[in-house]
Amino acid sequence: MNHLVVSLPPGLYFVATPIGTARDITLRALDILASADVIAAEDTRSLRKLMEMHGVPLAGRPLLSYHDHSGAGARARLMRALGEGRSVAYASEAGMPLIADPGYDLGRVAAEAGHRVTAAPGPSAVLTALTLAGLPTDAFFFTGFLPPGSAARRARLEDLRTVPGTLAVYESPRRVAACLADMAEVLGADRQAAICRELTKKFEEVRRGTLAGLAADLANAPLKGEVVVLVDRGRSQIVNEIDIERDLKQALQTHSVRDAAELVAGTHGLARRQVYQMALKLGKG
Repeated sequence: MNHLVVSLPPGLYFVATPIGTARDITLRALDILASADVIAAEDTRSLRKLMEMHGVPLAGRPLLSYHDHSGAGARARLMRALGEGRSVAYASEAGMPLIADPGYDLGRVAAEAGHRVTAAPGPSAVLTALTLAGLPTDAFFFTGFLPPGSAARRARLEDLRTVPGTLAVYESPRRVAACLADMAEVLGADRQAAICRELTKKFEEVRRGTLAGLAADLANAPLKGEVVVLVDRGRSQIVNEIDIERDLKQALQTHSVRDAAELVAGTHGLARRQVYQMALKLGKG
């Protein structure tokens, strides 16, 4: 047996679960799962299987489903348990709770009600990918899943273009090729990036290259499995606003406001939205 049944103080315990290899769970996580009065999970079937693999009996304790569609009702039941002075453990389907996971509202409400909220940390796909990608880790920005539609995705990428750190996103294997193509166009074709797939699993793979190169590789060779995409920060040089206005005035002589903004933004490596606002003001002047 790899766990201990311990006396847990009342409160909410967020429990990290493996992102692939079952043995990545921590001993403390097993102790909490073995000892909590009430257990909740994003996916009760996968958690039940994990507990069985590690010899942690449910022993008649409640195992509640807590996900995007059951959140309000399940949250009320869990809050009642906390109010009765019981210990509640919550585990996401894989990785750290609250990271691209529905546990945020539960943690917020429990903390606001004055209950103890703590965590048994462990595996995380985004941190594992950052470790393997070969990109700077001094600063990074995790934005979860990007919008599935190309137009909305490009708009979101425009907002992220100047983030001063490595950009990390989760993506569906069905959409990763289209996502990389949009990234290459909006963020810059030459930006360094990495695709991290099936982390900690048998077919773990890390592909590194430019956004344009990776997009081309995947155009006719779709991926399978869980995917994390990481993109290096932009390396744009500081551009004088006077130079941008000069170029915009020149471009506006022969182009529409939208086309002039796109042309100048591409020339200077700037976000199109920012340059478009400047072009609007100049066009009205």
